[in-house]
Amino acid sequence: MKTPAQNAPTTTDRDTGAGLDTSRIRAITLDLDDTLWPIWPTIARAEQALAGWLAQHAPATATLGADRQTLREVREHTGRSRPDLAHDLSALRRESIRALLLRAGDDPALAEPAFEVFFAERQRVDLFEDARPALQRLGARFPIVALSNGNADVQRVGIGAHFVASISAREFGVGKPDARIFHAGAQAAGVAPAEVLHIGDDAHLDGVGALNAGMQLAWVNRGGHPWDHAPLQPHITLTDLRVLCDALGL
Repeated sequence: MKTPAQNAPTTTDRDTGAGLDTSRIRAITLDLDDTLWPIWPTIARAEQALAGWLAQHAPATATLGADRQTLREVREHTGRSRPDLAHDLSALRRESIRALLLRAGDDPALAEPAFEVFFAERQRVDLFEDARPALQRLGARFPIVALSNGNADVQRVGIGAHFVASISAREFGVGKPDARIFHAGAQAAGVAPAEVLHIGDDAHLDGVGALNAGMQLAWVNRGGHPWDHAPLQPHITLTDLRVLCDALGL
């Protein structure tokens, strides 16, 4: 999961978009979690739905999983033992559920339907107020490619119509901040990386990754966090995506 973004520029010019070269933007790559919706309330609801399902179908596992320390140990062990799944959050979650079922003495085959309960709820997000209007305005001018390390599905979330493509770390094999996934986003949009504006909230994963990939960066800093990656700097910093749309003349 994401960690809070760190350390932001405070100059008036950058905050108002004076550092953004709008003339060379031909496409948008866009992060999802914590950029279009808050992720942790979504995950909390999904985990609650999973716990409720386990209480009915695997009560011993539900009891075991109610202990936060045990749950943390199982997840950490799964991550260490399955480094091949480092960029596949769905598979890691599924294998963690399977490991918990095994530890509790329940049928590990229940991991599949249990995960589906979690995953379905994980797609039920509450968009930030500015997200849908911004998607409509941005999508009317530019091709938009979703670029995520997470496992949200833009179609199941209900915003797929705004995207020409969606690339996840799970499908691609590497995640942000690796430049390769950003370049894949540019390729999916049919443009060069220098012609892409990446929009995302995580200063390291989105920010450093996009800048090192040769893209312009719109850093979504809803929490007023500072930026800690000098000399790299976002081209524009914003707390509301509508501000970006205005800066782009949309």
